Amino acid sequence: MAQYNLQINGRSYEADVEADTPLLWVLRDNLGLVGTKFGCGIAQCGACTVHLNGNAVRSCTLPVSAIGTNKITTIEGLAPNGDHPVQEAWDEVDVPQCGYCQAGQIMSAAALLNKNPKPTAAQIDNAMNGNICRCGTYHRVREAIVLASTKMK
Repeated sequence: MAQYNLQINGRSYEADVEADTPLLWVLRDNLGLVGTKFGCGIAQCGACTVHLNGNAVRSCTLPVSAIGTNKITTIEGLAPNGDHPVQEAWDEVDVPQCGYCQAGQIMSAAALLNKNPKPTAAQIDNAMNGNICRCGTYHRVREAIVLASTKMK
């Protein structure tokens, strides 16, 4: 076991875990940040998406030892009051059905809009590729991302 000092959602956390422990399990099991979901465990579904220095990454396969001093943002840290433009657009468009994939979808969408505030439909599809929604709300996800792009400051 090793001690890791992590910068998550603007706060410092310590985790005493094995070097190969996926970030997902450190977040959920060690730190109580359960907004990030387990979906597949092989970085194929996107439910576990978090930001690493603003980039969308799959936390289920990212070992905690690879984090170093990089800054992590989870769904809990995206906006203090849940009022990020993507979160607001998600509510306005009524995207979620079961909701299980939504944290990962929102984190991927927010990373896209931070890099490209006015993406085309093709750019949205490309950025969201790999975020699986079993309920099939893809058309509403795209609609919400377009709406959020109009709300971005």
